[in-house]
Amino acid sequence: MFSGPPADPAAPKPPAGPGTPSAGAPDDAPTLALSIGVPAVAVTAEVVTADAAPSEERPGDERPSDERPGADGSGRPSRFPVTAALAAAGLLALLIAVFGPGLAARGTGELRIPGAGLTTLLRTVLFTALAVHLGELLAPQLIRPVRGRPRTAVRSWSGYAALAGAAAAAGQIVQLAVVSGLGITETYATRDGGLLLLIANGLVIAAGCAASKRPALALAPLAVVIGAEAIRAHPEAYSPEIGAALTVVHLTAASLWTGGLLYVLRTMWLWRGSPVAARALLGRYARLAIWLYVALAATGTASTLRRLPLDVVFTSAYGRTLLVKLALMAVVSALAVAARRRMLRDTDPAVAHRLARREQAVLGAVVVVSAILTVVPDPHWISMRP
Repeated sequence: MFSGPPADPAAPKPPAGPGTPSAGAPDDAPTLALSIGVPAVAVTAEVVTADAAPSEERPGDERPSDERPGADGSGRPSRFPVTAALAAAGLLALLIAVFGPGLAARGTGELRIPGAGLTTLLRTVLFTALAVHLGELLAPQLIRPVRGRPRTAVRSWSGYAALAGAAAAAGQIVQLAVVSGLGITETYATRDGGLLLLIANGLVIAAGCAASKRPALALAPLAVVIGAEAIRAHPEAYSPEIGAALTVVHLTAASLWTGGLLYVLRTMWLWRGSPVAARALLGRYARLAIWLYVALAATGTASTLRRLPLDVVFTSAYGRTLLVKLALMAVVSALAVAARRRMLRDTDPAVAHRLARREQAVLGAVVVVSAILTVVPDPHWISMRP
């Protein structure tokens, strides 16, 4: 039912009738009589025009384009830009994983690694699964102390991520069997096959813990997975235990940083109606991320000095890939510092949230490049140093 302005009680009342215009309407305005079993109501053309006109963008509307009402007038934000961006990022990550090892090794004279692109892709999925699961175990500890926070939580992805990681580990077992010409059972007996089997089983158990009432129990199988991956990544004869220990710390810190940021960003989007709580959550994460960054820098530097001879920094696939990773980490560092400054300067966390989203995107590229590092040959094979 359409309602007009309240009638003036002092005004004379016109006789009621189907063609009588409503009070307050211009005399020359066309009317539309609605008869649905009730007394007719006159609707002026001005009212119809105002209600039927499509909503236009208001001048000065500073909301991001993905938060403005959609073209259908429903008032809900359009998901197409976000979906398109995610699809483009996924395609780019796929191309880097498949073709990255070959491009890094071009012209180095190193032996070709069979199935390097597929191995990189599977290890990218594995590292992503670890990050998502560990991030979901860490971030709730940051959320709980936030005062005035909404009583809503994002949907858990940890179970699905763990199953995807288990499938990636199983895929590496199958690939190893195909490349080596062994059966699956014989592949389990090899060093890499046994460790990959341990990783797959650990992630399946972690998925079961995520679906239970005590998801924190997944910490135990995830610790086993990280340890097995660290041992698998260091088959060299020169002090492999030191390399494995450095990798445990490095992989744990990287997973907590990447996965924790993902969970925090999802929660901030859910809390976009409570900017104070969202800003407090991002601040708590930023303070923890500083220590994670220190751990990453220390272990990464030690691993580089130990594994990469200086004479093959530019002439080995490992050295070239590491340089790309360092460049990406520099971008991540700049975005993190910019987000922290904007967070301290502005009460509205929207700008800091946008910078943190870009940081998350670059961290995704770092994960892919890190997977390439685990696939390319050991640079000591082409080093001229004793």
